[in-house]
Amino acid sequence: MAEINSLEELGAAVKSAGAEAVVAENTAAETVETAIESTAPVYERKVDELGRSYATGKRKDAVARVWIKPGTGKITINKREFESYFARPVLQMVLKQPLVAADRMGQFDVIATVAGGGLSGQAGAVRHGISKALTHYEPELRPVLKKGGFLTRDSRVVERKKYGRAKARRSFQFSKR
Repeated sequence: MAEINSLEELGAAVKSAGAEAVVAENTAAETVETAIESTAPVYERKVDELGRSYATGKRKDAVARVWIKPGTGKITINKREFESYFARPVLQMVLKQPLVAADRMGQFDVIATVAGGGLSGQAGAVRHGISKALTHYEPELRPVLKKGGFLTRDSRVVERKKYGRAKARRSFQFSKR
């Protein structure tokens, strides 16, 4: 280190040290930004050669295989119209929720095959599959669908029956005599 003999020399030394510190801070900030950008997941578009996007949805014991492609908004479940397969309006509403939330109603044709469970579980499975397929087709829809809770697999299932019980938790009727 050079010896400083006057105030002018001290001022010049402080200015040069300050400039070096600013340059070091900027390069450190840039490396942190690039590190953050490289660790953040980048979602890519996943479309097959026919222009469809595929996803599997699950709910209770039901499993749905769902394909979406650009179209007129036709929804087919097990080779039937969804209005005839899911006759209850509540189940039809559940099915349309991800498309309505993403503002894509009437823009995609949905083809789904679903098996297992009951109608309610099957509707939830198809909804989950549609949500995942939408994110595969348009990755920029992921925040909207994630916020609505459509990408989370609902893991609640029926509790198993226990021995010494009538059902999972229900005891046999007590008899005093």
